[in-house]
Amino acid sequence: MKRLVILLAVLGLLLPACGPKESKVEETAQKTEEQVTVEFKTPLPEATEARVVSTDTPVPPPPTRTPLPTSTPVPTPTPQPTSTPAPTTAGATEVPTPTVPPPTPTPPPLPSVTDITVEIPAGPFVMGSDTDGPEDKPAHEVDLPAFEIDKFEVTNADFAAFVETTGYVTDAEKDGKKSWRDSFGDGKESHPVVRVTWNDAVAYCTWLDKRLPSEAEWEKAARGPEGLRFPWGNEWDASKANVKDTGLRSTAVVGSFGAGASPYGVEDMVGNVWEWTADWYQAYPGNTAGDAYYGETCRVTRGGGWFDNEPQATTFNRNCADPDKTAIDELGFRCVRSK
Repeated sequence: MKRLVILLAVLGLLLPACGPKESKVEETAQKTEEQVTVEFKTPLPEATEARVVSTDTPVPPPPTRTPLPTSTPVPTPTPQPTSTPAPTTAGATEVPTPTVPPPTPTPPPLPSVTDITVEIPAGPFVMGSDTDGPEDKPAHEVDLPAFEIDKFEVTNADFAAFVETTGYVTDAEKDGKKSWRDSFGDGKESHPVVRVTWNDAVAYCTWLDKRLPSEAEWEKAARGPEGLRFPWGNEWDASKANVKDTGLRSTAVVGSFGAGASPYGVEDMVGNVWEWTADWYQAYPGNTAGDAYYGETCRVTRGGGWFDNEPQATTFNRNCADPDKTAIDELGFRCVRSK
């Protein structure tokens, strides 16, 4: 009996000790869970957060940057939602909605240039002269197809429009010499452009899908089918062209001497400025006179300028100049177009 009492006493002491110990474990576990929850509610820097996640889930490697292509790819257009047609009543005919094509963009207009041409008909004419300079001989027949030639010489305003559009730099400007800009003062928009080389003239003509006239084309347009000595006839008249005897001593507005136009109506074919042609300075067939400039070093110039006299102002007089370097204040050009 005494032993039973002792045993019961021992058991009474042990039971209360087990209860609190279990509740402390639960309390500790609950606090630990709350601490973990609080830690993950706090935002982490990207690098730290990545390291925390990596303990459970493998993180894929960061994407490799793709280099951009040379040209920017055209974005794929977003498909537009298709509109649902309205319901039709019985027996009614559904009218399809017309498809309107997208408007075509209109390119900006080119700067305005003088593009008045005169048509020269096909056929033969007499070129050269048997009675003047040795380089003009012999007079010979040349048969040409039809073509169009500028009625006026190319003006400062025309050339300025070309330069503005293309950014072209003339040979004289590249060499640091006086250029067309130096002769293009206020009020000279309609004067012929000067100080341009043969190369500059070719560049301008090409821009307009034209070209320089051949020597034969130039002469036919100047003297007409009757083979005139001057564009207006066979007698010299300084009042019909801007030449030295006229006394201006400078270029004039193109077309200022309408009475001196050629039989085809082409103006300033003599006087005002010399004009570049397409051809090399060569001897005519049958010409036996030598000339140190014959060959492929000089291009033919025609018409005489504002400081020239009667012999240089004939329709058949020939001269020449270096196509790469010659850019003087009485040398310009006009263009032609093949038919």
